[in-house]
Amino acid sequence: MAAREQPLSEYNRRRDFTRTREPKGTVAPAEHPGRNRFLVQKHDATRLHYDFRLEWQGVLKSWAVTRGPSLNPEDKRLAVRTEDHPLAYGDFEGTIPEGEYGGGTVMLWDTGWWEPDEDPEKGLKKGKLTFRLYGSRMKGGWALVRMRPRDGEKRENWLLVKETDEVADEDGESLIRDNVTSVVTGRTMDEIAEGKGEKRARIWHSNKSTAANVKAGAVADAGERRKSSTRKSSARLPAFRAPQLATLVTKAPGGDAWLNEAKFDGYRLICAVAGERVRCYTRNGLDWTEKFPAIASALAELDCKSALIDGEVVALSDAGSNFSALQKALRTGASTRLYAFDLIELDGKDLSRKPLAERKERLRALLDTLGTTATVQYSEHVRGNGEHVLQAICKAGQEGIIAKEANAPYRSGRTRSWLKVKCTKRQEFVIGGYTLSTKKGRPFASILLGTFENGKLIYRGGVGTGFSQATLEELAAAFAKRKRETPPFDAVPRERTRDSIWLKPDLVAEVDFAEFTDDGHIRHGSFQGLREDKEAKAVKLETPQPASAKTTGRSKASTKTDTAPPAKGDDDVLGIRISHPDRILFGGQGITKIDLARYYAVVAERMLPFAADHPVSLVRCPQGGQRQCFFQKHANEGFPEAIREVPITESSGETENYMYLHDAEGLVAAVQMGTLEFHIWGSRIDRLEKPDRLVFDLDPDPSVDFATVKAAAAALRRELAGIGLKTVAMVTGGKGVHVIVPLRPHAEWEEAKGFARAIAQSFADRDPEHFVATMSKAKRKGKIFIDWLRNDRGATAIAPYSTRARAGGPVATPVGWDELEDLDAANTFHIADIVERIDAGTDPWAEIGKISQSLTKKILGAAVG
Repeated sequence: MAAREQPLSEYNRRRDFTRTREPKGTVAPAEHPGRNRFLVQKHDATRLHYDFRLEWQGVLKSWAVTRGPSLNPEDKRLAVRTEDHPLAYGDFEGTIPEGEYGGGTVMLWDTGWWEPDEDPEKGLKKGKLTFRLYGSRMKGGWALVRMRPRDGEKRENWLLVKETDEVADEDGESLIRDNVTSVVTGRTMDEIAEGKGEKRARIWHSNKSTAANVKAGAVADAGERRKSSTRKSSARLPAFRAPQLATLVTKAPGGDAWLNEAKFDGYRLICAVAGERVRCYTRNGLDWTEKFPAIASALAELDCKSALIDGEVVALSDAGSNFSALQKALRTGASTRLYAFDLIELDGKDLSRKPLAERKERLRALLDTLGTTATVQYSEHVRGNGEHVLQAICKAGQEGIIAKEANAPYRSGRTRSWLKVKCTKRQEFVIGGYTLSTKKGRPFASILLGTFENGKLIYRGGVGTGFSQATLEELAAAFAKRKRETPPFDAVPRERTRDSIWLKPDLVAEVDFAEFTDDGHIRHGSFQGLREDKEAKAVKLETPQPASAKTTGRSKASTKTDTAPPAKGDDDVLGIRISHPDRILFGGQGITKIDLARYYAVVAERMLPFAADHPVSLVRCPQGGQRQCFFQKHANEGFPEAIREVPITESSGETENYMYLHDAEGLVAAVQMGTLEFHIWGSRIDRLEKPDRLVFDLDPDPSVDFATVKAAAAALRRELAGIGLKTVAMVTGGKGVHVIVPLRPHAEWEEAKGFARAIAQSFADRDPEHFVATMSKAKRKGKIFIDWLRNDRGATAIAPYSTRARAGGPVATPVGWDELEDLDAANTFHIADIVERIDAGTDPWAEIGKISQSLTKKILGAAVG
C-alpha cells in the first residue's frame, strides 16, 4: 500500500491535516473507468491563480495557471507544474487556513472529463500533451507544452494553450471574466471565504466521504422539495403587472424618506412564481423565461405558495455588470444574476399598497429561504444620504442610483416616487437608418438615431463606435430586412440625405454619450446594444427634471446638516471625478481637462487594442501643456487603481513597479493626473521579452520637408515588403512618421533590435545624403534619422491616438498609406478630427488584426544580407 501512496507523498508532506480540511492523499481507482476527470479550482492564495488538474493513474496531475485559461489561441498562459493531488481533491471547495500551504480560498470553477489525443504518459515525458476537454466552461482542443528549462530551474514551467477550433475566441479573457461563480455551488469567492452556504454546498468535509455527503444532501433536498411542492402545487400563478418606472432627475434626493439603490445595467424582469412554475416577463410583458433558466430554477425553490417579484437581471463578471456583457451572456449562456428589489404579491395577497420599506422587508425574508445563491440576490439599499450614495456608486463605475420613497405604494408606469440619477448620460434611441462605409468588411459606418415626440421620429444624430465585428454582422442582418425608400425621421440634415440608407424604425439601441449638441444631436456616442425588451414607439427623449422641493427636502424627523460633497455629474467621466475641469490644456484649441478626459473615453475603443497591457510611460503636465511637464514610468503610491502596476526587472537587476493601462478608466484616470502623452513598450506585460511590433521612427532634421519624409516612409515600406513584412503608418503629431511592423510575439528583444538596426543602417549606407542611423545631432543636419532604438527592451514610442503636449494638442494618428500621400504635415490631426473620423467609421488600421507575421530566420537573414 505504501508503494501505491508514493506518488502523493509530496502532497501529504506539505499539509497538516489536523488544521486543513483538504483530503489526505491516497491513490484511488478511477470513479468512471475509461473517462478521466478534469477540473479547475480558482485559488486565491498568495496570489490569485487557477489550478488545472487532469486525472491520470489514480491521481490528479496539476498545474497552477497564473492568469487563468484563455480562449484565444494566441495567448500562451504560464502553467507551473505542481505536486500530484488525490482524486478526492476534485470535490474540495472551501478555505485553507492562513499559514498552511496554499492558505486561502478555493472554488470549484469547472469540472468535466478529458480525452487525450495520445498516450498521456508519453506526452508528459516529452513535454507536450494535447487533449480535448468536455467541461461546463472549458471545451474543445487544448495543449500543455513544457518550456525549455533554464539553468538552475527547479520548477517545471509549461504553457496552457487553446487550439484553434469552433470554441476559440479572440476575446480570450471572456472565459474567466464571464464566469465568476462556483460551477457546483453557485457561490462567489467572497461567499466561499465567508463560509456562506456551506450546508447547501454539500462539498467535501473531512468527517464524511464525498459520496456520503452528496447522497445525504440530495435525499434531504428531495424531501424538502416534496413537502414544498405539495404545499404550493395548487397556487395560482400571479398575472403580469406593468412595472413601476423612475423619473430622471438632475440631483439625488436628500433626507431619510428615501431608500437609495444601485441602478443596474440590465433587463427589467417581472417574475411570477407558483410552485415549480415560474414565468419571467420583460417590462413589456414578453415571456423570456427560456432566456434565464437558471434564474427560473432558483426562484422555483422559494418557500412560498406564490409571489410576484420585480427586479433586474444583469451579466455576472469580475468587471461588474454592463449591458453589453448581458447581451453576450444571453448568446453564450454565461452567468446571469437577478437583483430583486420589490415584492408586489405574496401567497395570493396584493402588497402593492403597502409601503415600500415593508415590501422590501418581506422580500428579504422570502429570498433568505433560498440560502446562499449567486443567481438571485436581494437589492440592498441605503436610507437617506442620497448624494453620498451616488458618489460611491459612480466611483465604483456603476450607472447611477434609483431613489425610492420609503412609504410609497407600488404604481405601474412612470412616477416621481421613484427617481433615477445617472453618473453618465445614457438612454435608448430608435434606429432609423445608417450611413455606408468605405471600409472593406464593415457593412456600415454609423447608425442614425431618433426619438418619438408627439408621434414623430425626431432625428438625434449618428453613432459610429461601440460595434464589435459580431455586432456589425448582427445589425447588418437585421437592417437587410428593414430597408425603406424614405427617411422615417420628421426631418434630417441635408448632408445625411446623400449617403444614408433608411430603415423601418422598430429597432431600439442603447447608447452611452457625453452630451447633446446645441442642435439636439448626440455627441461622442457609443453603441451599447439592442434593447429587445422595449418598443420603439415608447422611446422618448429623456430630459432630466430639476429636483423639486419634494425630492430634495428632508423629512421632518431629520435634523442633520447635509455635508455631502457634490454628486457626480458633468465633471465626471466613466465615474472618475475630474478636478479643475475647465483648465485649458492646449493653447490655441481651447481644449480643457474635461474635454481631454471625454476624448480618451471615446477613443479608448480604438486605442486600447494597441496600448492596453503594455508597460506605459506618461508625460504629465499638471498645469497644462504650456507649463512644466515631466516623464514618468514608475508607479507611485497614491495612484488611482485604474492605473495598474506590474513588477519588472531592469537591466541593473533591480525590480521596479511599472505602470500599465487595461481599460478606458485607466486612460481617464491618467488624464485626471495631468497626463497629456502616453508612450508604450513594444511588448505586453504577459509576453514582456517578446515584442509584438517594430517601430521605425522617421525623425527629420528641421530643414527636411514633409514630402521627403513621406517618400522615405514609402521607400521603407517597400523595403520591408520585399522581405515579406507588412507595415502600417502613423503620423506622430510632431514632425515625423512611424512605420510600424505588427508582429506575433515570437522573436526576443535582441533579435528584434538587431533586425531594426540592420534595416536602418542599410538605408543609411545606400543613401547617406538623406538618411542616418545614428543619434548624433551633428550628423543629422539635412537628413532623416531612422530611429531604430525604439525596438529595445524598455524603450517606448508614442501610442496610437495619444495627444501630444504641444501647442494645439496634435494627435498621433494611424493613417492609410494612400492617405499619407495627401497629408501636408505630421501634426494636422487634432481631437475634433479624431472624433469625426470615429463617427464616420474611418479606421485605417481595421485590418491590422489579420496580419500574422513574425521575424523568422529567413527574414532575419535577409535583413543582415
